This record gives sequence, C-alpha cells and structure tokens, in this order.
Amino acid sequence: MFADVVKVKIKAGKGGDGVVSFLRTRGNAKGGPDGGDGGHGGSVIIIADHNTNTLSRYRASKMWDAEDGTNGDSNNKRGKGGADIELPVPPGTVIMQDDEVLADLEKEGDEAIIAHGGRAGFGNAHFISSVRRSPKMAELGEKGEAKEVTFELKLVADVGLVGLPNAGKSTLLSVISNAKPKIANYPFTTLEPNLGVVDIDEGTFLAADIPGLIEGASTGKGLGDDFLRHVERTKLLLHIIDATSEDIAKDYTTIQAELKSYKVDLSSRPQIIVLSKIESVPKQDIPAKLQALAKASKVAKKNIHTISAVANMGLVDLLRATQKQLQIIKSQPAEQKPEEMPIIRLDDSSMWDVKKRGNTYEVTGTEIEGFARRTNTDQYQAVQRLRHILGRKGIMRQIVRLGAKAGESKIKIADKEIDF
Repeated sequence: MFADVVKVKIKAGKGGDGVVSFLRTRGNAKGGPDGGDGGHGGSVIIIADHNTNTLSRYRASKMWDAEDGTNGDSNNKRGKGGADIELPVPPGTVIMQDDEVLADLEKEGDEAIIAHGGRAGFGNAHFISSVRRSPKMAELGEKGEAKEVTFELKLVADVGLVGLPNAGKSTLLSVISNAKPKIANYPFTTLEPNLGVVDIDEGTFLAADIPGLIEGASTGKGLGDDFLRHVERTKLLLHIIDATSEDIAKDYTTIQAELKSYKVDLSSRPQIIVLSKIESVPKQDIPAKLQALAKASKVAKKNIHTISAVANMGLVDLLRATQKQLQIIKSQPAEQKPEEMPIIRLDDSSMWDVKKRGNTYEVTGTEIEGFARRTNTDQYQAVQRLRHILGRKGIMRQIVRLGAKAGESKIKIADKEIDF
C-alpha cells in the first residue's frame, strides 16, 4: 500500500544513571569513590534512502523507540550508550511537528536527528573535589525526547503528469517508461502517484503520474489535494488534455486554476501542453480542438503536442521536447536568495523564572530543570548540591524575596519537590 502522509510517535532513549560506589580491596578497605557514569540514550535519526519507496511501514507500526543507555558501574565503568534507531524514508520526505518543519530530506543520504537521546548521569567519582573527598551522590539519567511527528512524502521527479481523471496520464507513463500503473477506462483509476524512468536518445528523466485532479482539488475536494504536494518538487509539468472531451478549454482552465490555488502557486511551473487520445477522434476535428486549446492557454498551436499513447503517435517528439526543456531548466542558475544579515541570538538556556503558587515556589528554566531531573532526591548530598546550584544562580535569593519560609515552603523544579 502506498502511504504519503503518516503520523508517527518517536522516543529517544533515556540516559543511564550514574552510581555511588567506593573501591574496596583486601589491602584498601576505605578506597576512594569509583562510581562510573551512565551511558547516553540513543537518538532517533531519519535517513533518506533510495531503496525505500513509500511510508507504508510507518502506517503499520506507529511507535519507534531508540535504546536506553545502561547505568554506570563500580571501578569507574561507564554504562553502555543506547543504540540510535535509524528510520529510512524515501527521498523527498518532510518531517513536521505541528506546523513546524523539523527536516526536509530531499535527496539520497540526507539525514536528521529528530529526537535526541537523554543525557547520562554522572557517577560519584565525578564529584570528587578538595572539599568533597567521599561524595555519596550520583546523577540520574535524563529522559530522551518524545514527539509525535508527521512524515509527508513529496515525490522527487523531473516531470509531473497532471490532468483531469482519465485524461490518459497512466497510459502515457506505461508506454514511455518502466512503470506499470493500473489502467482502466473510468475516472480515478490511479489512486496513488506512479514513478517511471524514461529513456530518450542519450538522456534519462524521472516522470510521475499524479492522480487526476478535479475542480476544488486545491481545497481538499476529491483526491487532488492529497497529491498536489507531489507536483511541488517537479521541474516541469506535462498537462495532459483528453482530445475526446466536449469542452477542452474548460478542462485546461480547471487544472490551471487548481494549480494556481494550491498553497504554492504551481501554475507558474514550466509546462508542456499535450492533447492525448487523438486516435479516438476524427482527424478533421483535431485542428479545431488545437485552436480551442491554444486560445485558452495562450500557447501557439505548433507548441502543443498531439499524441496517442496506445498507437504510439507523437511520443518521440514529445519526449525530445521534454528532455530539451529539462536541459534548459537545469542549466539555469539556481535562484539566489537575498543575503540576510547575521542574527546574533543570546543563549537563554541559563535563564530561569520563579512563580509563587501558594506555599510552593515553582522554578523553570532549561538549565536548572536539567540539573533537577538528574538529581536523585533520595540522596542527601545530591539535594544539597541542587540547593548550592540554586544559590549560586541567585534563585534562592529570589525565592526568599517572594516570601519563602524555612521548614514551611517547598521548591518545585521539573516535577520534583524539595524543602526550602
């Protein structure tokens, strides 16, 4: 089954805990601290892989977890780091969280870390100092990031075949390429985009048959809105018009309106107009149909291609014109974005805030919450260390200003509470 949009829950691994341990040997019953650090949690990495064609595997399994790091051990042994989990997706996949783009994996080999593994906790050997010779504390590992994200596949093709349902797109693709799409003489035969490699003379290009569009497709009507996204990345469009239609001009303007109304104006994309199925209409009627199409599109009749895929008429000329147009497009310099002035952003990770809620003082801030999450509140020295950090950062002073009283008030940080 083809799947081009799917929601997935991902979770990076938890960091391993540090341990409290002291060296004990036959000749040294009071050795120093030797508790090792934990191992870091594994991360979730998304990789664009050309061997992956769809997102179907993520529709079947929607939860993906990286491995947790293991705890440290005595003799300064560090815990094993959790293994990263690598999720392959087809090139052209965009990773979204709500309306934010986390990564756009456009080409083979692109990769991005979507969820970072949790930081490991330090063992007690880490806390030796001139005033703390026998630390009886160790840090807890932090949880890894957990997110619900959307994978959205936008096919990466050189040429996109667009048109109304049953215009002959699938038949054309099956004849000119190695693709084997489902073909039948009724609308909406194609329910998923099909890709095919087209060889012409010494050149090759990739073509995509986009499922039929209807009026209102850009606003979600019919199948079109789900598949217009695939047109976004194509360099050139072949606009296929059915020669048997009773109103060719209307067919053309309908598709152009939908391309223009999409969230990205696709009507300005380079196009080649193709009148298909000419074997099904009297030969003497074709000039009038070309005239109507030329008038609606404002394209000279000589630049509109007439083809019959089933009778193999006009295909070589069409493919050579397509290849030539692609070469022109690819030779053009990439659009230069205006140079932006560098923006210097302050690191706000050390910033904090205190809010009084009854007799509890809630402390927030990236850095201080990280310290709190790694604090084992069952260890007296660990709690004292957290108090010392709160004092050093001026947080304790602010808590006092807000009216905290010893023995009565509580301090809450990252869902942990300690006495003031």
